[in-house]
Amino acid sequence: MDTSKSMKLTRRFLLTGAASLAAFGARAEEPVLTDDGLYKQPWFLESFLDLGDDLEGAAKEGKRFAIMWELKGCPYCKETHFVNFARADIAGYIKANFEVLQLNIIGSRKVTDFDGAEMSEKELAAKYGVRFTPTFQFFAERAAPLKGLAPAKREVARAPGYLRPDDFLAMFRFVREKAYETKSFRDFVKALPS
Repeated sequence: MDTSKSMKLTRRFLLTGAASLAAFGARAEEPVLTDDGLYKQPWFLESFLDLGDDLEGAAKEGKRFAIMWELKGCPYCKETHFVNFARADIAGYIKANFEVLQLNIIGSRKVTDFDGAEMSEKELAAKYGVRFTPTFQFFAERAAPLKGLAPAKREVARAPGYLRPDDFLAMFRFVREKAYETKSFRDFVKALPS
């Protein structure tokens, strides 16, 4: 029996398959410059831009969901890719524990928010008050409870602007370890061993 004829090709299958092939041929620490002028890590989430589905997909994999907001020509976005993500300990930790969706702060792609509203990336950035790049948004572990919350209440943490590599890794640990439930990020960093 020819199983290739019985396999159902879906858009998600094609997206993830293409991403896997691209990642196979590229070294993980090397970002790729995309057509929209943003650098992208080969392991970033390939998405249909439905935030609820992306968050639930991450949860099924035992990971947390984060959005990285960028802008073409942003020097600190580039530094995040070439300095922070270039460190094996940082990239490894994030890949193992997070799904990261890259969005363009002035982009026109249509995104479906947790509440079902569809809007451009630029409109979504305005809705969440994202004004700086890079900005990382971190969300709760499940999408359903987020629908009825105001946008600012949907996040468990935010990193607006560039963070030095050690603080950058600490932010991801802060979210993964759910330290935001008991302390501020500043207190979390102060408590880390030197």
